[in-house]
Amino acid sequence: MNQVHVTDPADPRLGDYTALNDPALRKRYEHQHGVFIAEGPNVVRELLASRFPTRSVLVAEEHLDGVHADLDGLPDEVPVYVVARDLLYEVVRFKLHQGVLGCGDRLPAPEPDTVVAGARTVAVLEGLNDHENLGTLFRSARGLGVDAVLLAPGCADPLYRRSVRVSMGHVLHVPFARIPQLGLALPWLHDHGFATVALTPREDATDLEATARPARRIAVLLGAEGPGLSEEAIAGASHAVRIAMQHGVDSINVAAAGAIAFYALASDGPHQPGR
Repeated sequence: MNQVHVTDPADPRLGDYTALNDPALRKRYEHQHGVFIAEGPNVVRELLASRFPTRSVLVAEEHLDGVHADLDGLPDEVPVYVVARDLLYEVVRFKLHQGVLGCGDRLPAPEPDTVVAGARTVAVLEGLNDHENLGTLFRSARGLGVDAVLLAPGCADPLYRRSVRVSMGHVLHVPFARIPQLGLALPWLHDHGFATVALTPREDATDLEATARPARRIAVLLGAEGPGLSEEAIAGASHAVRIAMQHGVDSINVAAAGAIAFYALASDGPHQPGR
């Protein structure tokens, strides 16, 4: 491990970690420099195990022993910056109690065709602009048998710090790609052999509990919290499906709804009605 002890918060080598609590600044910086941040020891472990190159690691001195085994195999060209706890707080500008951060290099955006090649189940997200919901959906996707995620316009950055953290780093293992307006992308999915299942609270939709996996390849469509899927997406989907609610509640959080749908419909999920 290439340990580098740093004592100056203005040291330019720590530039990737500066002002993590400033969303506007971070978004500009990360896209200009092609980087993203993994926060916490578990998320850093996922970064190290992912396809994304690790650029550096930043550790508070008292947390070094706890991650030493994970970092010991890093090549010498990946520095591990070791700092005092107070200096860490000064750099990132909030109290990072877990004391471990990693910086990864973003990879070129893959083509949607590449992402869905070989996939049996994909999640297709429209207008998901909440980083926490996005991160939770990626965590559920990896845990419940979803092979890839497609992001229609309006979706937030899956590699923004909060998304990566909430996903527990699993966003780094699920392939994802941007697609054009969902209404235009649905024929492309159908041409690739996917049955498209739109999740909606509409009363005329089929209950998920009664829905068998409709095809060998399936795309689960989810819309933003509040507005849900666009009319165009629902009308163009192969199936419209709802999660039955108790009286007085019309819907649940999109991340929770996505997890339920993945559990019921994903290719390797534990519940495979009619398969």
